[in-house]
Amino acid sequence: MAGQEGDGTVPESDRAEAGADWAGALLDQLRPSGRDPGRVVAWLADTVGGAVCVLDAQGTVLAGHRIPVEPELIGAITAGRIASASLEDAGRHLRLVRVELPPPATTGVLAVVRPEPFDRRTAEVVNHAASVLELLLRARESTAAGIRLKRAASDLRLAILQLLMVQDIVAARRVAAGLWPGLLDTDAASVYVAETHSRERDRLAEDCLDATGERALVVRCPAVDEHVIIVLPDEAEARRLRTLVDSRPGSFLGGSVRQALAATATAYGQAVSALAVARFRPEQSAVYAERTHPELLMDPAGLRAWSSRLLRPLDTLPHHTRAELLATTRLGLEFTAVSAAKVLGVSRNTVRARMDRVESLLGTDFSDLTVRAAVHLALNTEESHGETERPGGRPNRPELGDLLAGPALRTWSQELLARLDTDGRDLRRTLRTWLAAGANAERAAQSLGVHAQTVRDHVRGAEPVLERQLLAAGSDLYEVVLSHLALGELTPPALTGRPA
Repeated sequence: MAGQEGDGTVPESDRAEAGADWAGALLDQLRPSGRDPGRVVAWLADTVGGAVCVLDAQGTVLAGHRIPVEPELIGAITAGRIASASLEDAGRHLRLVRVELPPPATTGVLAVVRPEPFDRRTAEVVNHAASVLELLLRARESTAAGIRLKRAASDLRLAILQLLMVQDIVAARRVAAGLWPGLLDTDAASVYVAETHSRERDRLAEDCLDATGERALVVRCPAVDEHVIIVLPDEAEARRLRTLVDSRPGSFLGGSVRQALAATATAYGQAVSALAVARFRPEQSAVYAERTHPELLMDPAGLRAWSSRLLRPLDTLPHHTRAELLATTRLGLEFTAVSAAKVLGVSRNTVRARMDRVESLLGTDFSDLTVRAAVHLALNTEESHGETERPGGRPNRPELGDLLAGPALRTWSQELLARLDTDGRDLRRTLRTWLAAGANAERAAQSLGVHAQTVRDHVRGAEPVLERQLLAAGSDLYEVVLSHLALGELTPPALTGRPA
């Protein structure tokens, strides 16, 4: 039987002296800093002055470098017919010892080859090393199984979130009940988004899980590498999240108001909006309900009637199709198509196809920023209040202009945009031109006679003043659009409420 000698073989006399305390050295391999089967194999090769490897029943090398061994001999040991074997071949001495392996394997072989015969000491070293290798191989498999279990749990949490996003509450509860009983036994929840450096996100997600136990749905955001999404059925857990973020420099937390589970997508958008505000606050956290929003300043009955009339062409669709299209469109308007696709777990082409269908049914053009703001308003109104019943008598038929003309909304809009007047760069003029150009910096720059980067810098400078995120599409941007519409500084959108 041929074998190969390990590099840097130590002379027998030196090995005897150095290996006098071989048992202690072998036990050191079980310390937390060790626990590597490869290190044990290397140590054993150095201690006995030979070459070492671990093989499974099929002869596959699990650790060390391959040593040629007859398959029949491996089969005899792994089948239990013999526990060990020693033989000499071509001047080299081979010793094989049975090793119990973790599932799905059952048994393997520790093979050791060296030039000298195996005396009592070296045989004892090999036998004890086999026992240590069994422990370490089982521990490694347990660690790998734990990692696989964590990954599977993470995938399940993401699947539950995606079901909530498309309002499939029954399926979400069914999936959650298997691993987290009672997690979604509620009609409402709030959504929080925690932000940190991408390299720190996994640790933040684990800390969020520890802080909330199994009382929250914690998901690594599939669209933004820096975000962790937390669905909180119990608002009492929010305090723990704030404390967690407050102790982490460079981390922020945005939260939504409490919403029905069917409105998880809206709550998510609110949390992202609040996150933009949190970046400018010393406490590093903010909640969406802390500021006034334009829809709260409109006539409630008129807003619901207008939203219902605008979305009426979708009423002919089956309920599940309608809900799917509206949930996708809501996210597509709040974020990019790519990000919405990642959150929903579908392709971006699917997101665009669904939005194109809604666009066609409503007879609108989503390339128009004011149209997107108006449809976003209608979608959020319906989600907050449900589908409005068709009136039996004389219908209430307000137009968007009627809703925007209210004195409360105009006063709020004036106060909001007046914050920009103190900046000498005329941020208000740049912002108005940029919005009129459909939030396109290049077209706005041509109108203003400046560089496109100047436009972006001005818009970015307006964000902390208005406490709203503008360069990314979403609720913040649409609120600013509505404020300009209320003051007559933008052209109202053409909305027919009829299929194209």
